[in-house]
Amino acid sequence: MDLATLIGLLGSFGIVVAAMVLGGSALVFVNVPSLLIVVLGTFMVVLMKFSMAQFLGAVKVALKAFIFKLDKLEELIPKVVELADVARKGGLLALEGQDVSNNFLKEGIKMLVDGHDGEIVKDVLSRDMKQAQDRHSWGAKVFTAMGDVAPAMGMIGTLVGLVQMLSSMDDPKAIGPAMAIALLTTLYGAMMANMIAIPIADKLELRKQEEGRLKSMSIDALMAIQAGQNPRVIESMLKAYVAPSKRASSEE
Repeated sequence: MDLATLIGLLGSFGIVVAAMVLGGSALVFVNVPSLLIVVLGTFMVVLMKFSMAQFLGAVKVALKAFIFKLDKLEELIPKVVELADVARKGGLLALEGQDVSNNFLKEGIKMLVDGHDGEIVKDVLSRDMKQAQDRHSWGAKVFTAMGDVAPAMGMIGTLVGLVQMLSSMDDPKAIGPAMAIALLTTLYGAMMANMIAIPIADKLELRKQEEGRLKSMSIDALMAIQAGQNPRVIESMLKAYVAPSKRASSEE
């Protein structure tokens, strides 16, 4: 569970709701027609921009903004060095049966043990990495589109409310509800864009970078192991992927 995403989401909504409650009744800020215009309207417009598979897939990918487990680079390096040492002493076949928790690295080790050419191993794993990055990219694009469309739908709702208000000037009782739609759709659009869609899009881009860095390091490690490089040389090479402040943990 990504606590930063969860705390940020709940905290932002909590602050806004608290402001509503402290300023009066929170029910004043609930308007079903406004929600329909912004939420459903945004979904429909965004659906026009993408295929059904991309739209639905983005919802699944969005879960990675909240639930995402990725091995730490500085913790994976010692395991790679251990595997390199085993391979150098006993050959690539000695890697068979080694305990490797990272699935991407494990698949690469399996291909090395099976005797596949290094270029083939690199090509297959690079394609796997690209597919994962593409999924994150499309998810981010869908939520970025939501962030763009939601305020526009809020503005459309505002115009609808103003038209209803102006057409009902002779009926004072109808002016209030019409004005509520006019103002609340703008509020809902801003909240949906800036408190949900855009943050999730940015977090998915971060996930893409984190996963890409880990998989790139794994590919370099596998190529170095197959080439029979010295484990200490491999360790030094892989530390380039780790921030200087965290490199000490991989040396312990």
